[in-house]
Amino acid sequence: MATKSREIRLKSRPVGMPEASNFEVATVDVADPGPGEVLVRNQWMSVDPYMRGRMYDRPSYVPPFQIGQALQGGAVGTVVQSNDPKFAVGDLVESMNGWREAFVASGSALNKLPGGVPPQAYLGVLGMPGMTAYTSFHRIGEPKAGDTVFVSGAAGAVGSAVCQIAKLRGCTVIASAGSDEKLAWLKSVGVDAGVNYKKGNLLENVRAAAPKGIDIYFDNVGGEHLEVALDVARPFARFIECGMISIYNDKEPAPGPRNMSYIVGKRIKMQGFIVSDFADMREQFYTEMGGWVRDGKIKAEETVENGVENAPKAFLNLFSGGNTGKMLVKLG
Repeated sequence: MATKSREIRLKSRPVGMPEASNFEVATVDVADPGPGEVLVRNQWMSVDPYMRGRMYDRPSYVPPFQIGQALQGGAVGTVVQSNDPKFAVGDLVESMNGWREAFVASGSALNKLPGGVPPQAYLGVLGMPGMTAYTSFHRIGEPKAGDTVFVSGAAGAVGSAVCQIAKLRGCTVIASAGSDEKLAWLKSVGVDAGVNYKKGNLLENVRAAAPKGIDIYFDNVGGEHLEVALDVARPFARFIECGMISIYNDKEPAPGPRNMSYIVGKRIKMQGFIVSDFADMREQFYTEMGGWVRDGKIKAEETVENGVENAPKAFLNLFSGGNTGKMLVKLG
């Protein structure tokens, strides 16, 4: 018997900042699983800033979302029916079939998850955001004890993980976030100094927080933050270019930093990446990061919306600073 499921579809492509009218809710019948297939009911889904790029109709490292079709994203759910011997009813699984309540997929498209931590952790600190933070910080940042690390977007899922990993590696951490409340939470997990980018002069405030300059910049924001980081960088600094959320919704290309010449004189290494570039570090990530999480050395904050119908709201709140830590939607 078919299973009813609500899903969120892209109704129209956003121009500038996305709006609720760009999305629509549809109810569909999900058929029973065929040979080798599994029926999953989602418990949690993720919304992430990178999804904004998939709403443009342009070539990228992942295909664009299609008008009139359900969106995609990370999700954790429970097996309801299984025709794949590798999965049993009740198994917890991870997939990229978020933005919907239930779905049928080949067992090869699912990843069985162990217990021992809250299920939603596999969408945050032990999922893509955590792996993004862990792998890029080590592979590109090449941290050393005593380094000074500047993290923009530090209260988000990736940024907050970077801050805590850097502290565990013996670094001094300067965090930028958009409210005093977010900075207070970051200091509670070990950050040495915080900068509210909505107050005062960003360059002056970062200079005051890092008077000797920075050795590593983890960039989630771009724009003015990148320009400031170039200004305060020490010789041979490493810039980890994870995201540039400040320009994702610009209708016209934003002017680049005016001080890019510092890259030459300061011999700065600047590298962008996609988390799949570091797939070879997956087992290392699960072992070390998982141990830190279980031992309470890494803490995760979550912002949760309830119900698939509120997934667009959760996504839009990413661009207004409406989340601390990982933005999640709880389903069912």
